[in-house]
Formats: sequence, structure tokens, C-alpha cells
Amino acid sequence: MRLLVDQIREALRGRHPLLYLRTPEEDRVVEALRALLPECFPGGSLTVWDCVNGLEPGGTAKDTRDPVRALEAVMASPPQGFCVMKDLSDFMDDPRVVRALRDAYHSFIKTGRTCVVLVSPVLVLPPTLEKELCLVEVDMPAPEDLLQRVLQVQKQYPRAKLAPEFQPELSMSLRGLTLNEVDHVMHRALGRDDASPRSLLEDIFAEKKVLAKKSGFLEYIAVPFDIARVGGLENVKDWAAKRKSLFTQDAFKAGLPVPRGVLMMGVSGCGKSMMAKAIASLWRVPLFRLDMNLVFSGLFGTPEAAFHRALSTIEAVAPAVLWIDEMEAALGAPKDVASDQSMMFSAFLTWMQEKPPLVFVAATANHIEKLPAEIIRKGRFDQVFFCDLPTEDERREIIQIHLGLNGADPKEVNIDRILVHTQGWSGAEIEQAIIAARIDAVQDKRRLATDDITRHTTSMVPLSKTMSEQIKAIRDWAFDRATRASRSKPNY
Repeated sequence: MRLLVDQIREALRGRHPLLYLRTPEEDRVVEALRALLPECFPGGSLTVWDCVNGLEPGGTAKDTRDPVRALEAVMASPPQGFCVMKDLSDFMDDPRVVRALRDAYHSFIKTGRTCVVLVSPVLVLPPTLEKELCLVEVDMPAPEDLLQRVLQVQKQYPRAKLAPEFQPELSMSLRGLTLNEVDHVMHRALGRDDASPRSLLEDIFAEKKVLAKKSGFLEYIAVPFDIARVGGLENVKDWAAKRKSLFTQDAFKAGLPVPRGVLMMGVSGCGKSMMAKAIASLWRVPLFRLDMNLVFSGLFGTPEAAFHRALSTIEAVAPAVLWIDEMEAALGAPKDVASDQSMMFSAFLTWMQEKPPLVFVAATANHIEKLPAEIIRKGRFDQVFFCDLPTEDERREIIQIHLGLNGADPKEVNIDRILVHTQGWSGAEIEQAIIAARIDAVQDKRRLATDDITRHTTSMVPLSKTMSEQIKAIRDWAFDRATRASRSKPNY
């Protein structure tokens, strides 16, 4: 609450008689204004208006549900204190309302006794009011406010115990939720007989999934995703493991370098997307994928506006990992092209430089040469990794992983024989061959055998052959420009 009070106090220092607070949390605003009342208007009062009840407390026999009449009533008898207008943004297309607000501005600025506070989750600001209204973008509740609300709810469930060491992680996981949303999540989670820290985090992430779905162009990706399911790419795994303790609020407060982002480029099907999921799971934060096709679709307004809302949503739910897949397709337009892509590219560069510390960007690209140099320079992405076709040892690991995932015992399969047939294959191609072999085995009602796999590996043509020139070009580009994701080089 202290953060919101400070935001409003800063706006009031300029003696603005009209404040526009952009936030969905009306009750939180009213509570903050009540806390500020003795300081800003000693002995004053707080009046609230909405289009159903009018002014409360009324103080007049007139029907004040009409916004113009309500403003006229306030100007006729200016109260000392705050007048909170909850629904006024819905009437901003009425010139009478605009005129009444301008009159209120000129009336109250002379006396300094009254401050009209508009509260709305959306910004509706007519050009004729831009000079009169002081806009305040209200931040979401701070972690300490969220934890306080959690502890209040916990008192209603004596059997539920939240260990003190779990509370900081819990409050950070709740970031991006309103206090009312925290109430709903905590009641749902603590009301269970088997409430546990893991189930509580799952409920919180489920709530954030709903938030992302409301935006339309953000997709919540369920975690956990076991990093052991990623074969090879040991350099990326080590890099992420070393930074796990740095992607926390405590690390940020201590002045430690918080990871900003990683760009994984290379051959298609070699684990780039899987690593984005694995990093989010390893760090125990939610993962959101930005669907750039929907951003450009026009379904959510102009691409620039939709892109801005997507980035704002991610900031609100931090800490989080933002996954941008095939980045070159969305942000790879040349700088001299006056297009939505080039404008969004500029906006993205600025955001990457100025974004909040606990938003980590995991981007993937198949053709990094199409990305402008500005986007891959140090300071925006911490590291650029090149994911090549897996080595023999990595292919062995990948085969063992997918045999286990498909119900087969690796000891019953001749892996060396499969390795001979999968030279130059990507991890995704190996996975599909094993899945196809399992389908054959299920159809015949028997266990998966080596012959089932080799039958498919001999009939499938890997990408390294069909697109050999393209893969060679990617390797040549990455030779001295990117860090290898694998510890060893392929022997072909």
C-alpha cells in the first residue's frame, strides 16, 4: 500500500485538482486515499460516485447518478477532501461530461480544497482534457502488500501452514495479480485438505494463465518441464543453472546482475524451444509465449498497440520468462523498411534495454542472419547460443530419453545400431522416428524393438540432407559469432 500512497502523494504535490488513476483496483485506491486524507486534507472527507448509487454520502436530495449532475453537486458545495469517480471513463464521449470536468478543474484549482479522482482500468482521455487531467499509472501491488493479504487469508485456515522460508517465493509468484485475485487464489488453494507449497504455486500459475489468455496474444506454457528431457546442450544447461539464484527479488535488491535474456539460434529441431521451457522450469517461474502472428493479425488493434499491451502484461506478471519463437520472422525487417515490423523492432529494442529486471526473454531463431545487429549486441541478450545438430554422444542421450518417454527399456534396444542410421539427424527427427516406431509396436500389440525404429530411420530423410546448403550457411555464420550450446563439436 505504501507504494500506491507514494504515487498519489507525488501527484498531489503539484496541487492537481483532477487525477486520473489507471487501475482495476477501486477498493485499493479508496483505501490509499483514506490513508492520505489526514495528511492532504486535515478534517476532510472522502466522497465516492458510481453510476448506480450516485454520490455517497449524498448530502443532497438530487439524483446524482448522472455524472454531470454529480459534478455540478460537488462544485455547488465543494467538500474538503477527495471525490472518487468510479465509472466516469464510460461517459467520456459525452461533451457535457468533458465540459463539467473542465469547469471542476478551474473551480477547484483556485481553492485547493477538493480533488476529483477518476478511477478506471482503461485510459479514456479526450484531447480537450489532456492539460487538465493528471494521469497516474498505478503499479500493481508490491510483494509485501501481496504477502500481507496472503497472511490475512491464511488466518481463516488454521490447518494451512506457510513456512516463513516459502513466503518470499510465494509473494514474488503472486506479482501481477490484484489483491482480489490473490484472495480468490489463496481461498481456493488453502481450502484444500492437501494444500502444499507446490500446489499453491500451481494455483498461482493457473491464475496467471487466465491473465495471459485474456490478453489474447500471450500463451501460458505449463511448467514444470524436466530439464533432463533435453539431450545435450550442456553449455546452455550450465549457463542457466548458474543463474538460477540470480533471477530473484533478493538478488535484485542486493545489486547482483539479474539475467536479462538469451538468444538461441541454429538448426531447426535441435532443442531451442525445449530449452526455453527448461529454463523457466529450472528457475520456477511461469513461461509465456508471445504469438506474433496474433499481434500482426489486427484482431487486437494495431500491431504496435497489441505489442505494447503484450509487453505491459508480461511486466505485470513478473517474475516470468517471455518466449519469442522464431524471432527473425517477427522482428527481422530491414531498418529502411517503413513497416509495422520495423517500428515494432525499434520499440522492442528500447524495451529490452529498459525492461523490469525480473522479465527474462528467451528468444529462438533459425536464421539469425536476418536479425539486425542491434538486437544481438551485449546488454540486450546476455548470451547468444548456437544449437547445432547433436553429436554422437548427444544422440545417444536423446535416444535414451525418448525410449524412456515411450515406455521402452533402453537396455532392450540396440542403440549403437540406431546411432549409425541417425547420423546428421536432429533431436526432433529422432523423437518422431521413435514415436512412429512405438505406434507400430502398439498396433501389433508387442514391445517396441530396434527393428521398429530402424525401419523408420531408413525411410526418413533428415533435414541435414534436404536443406544441406541452408544448414551449412547457418553453421558458417555461427562459427565465430555465437557460443556453442554443446560442449563438443559434431564429427561430421
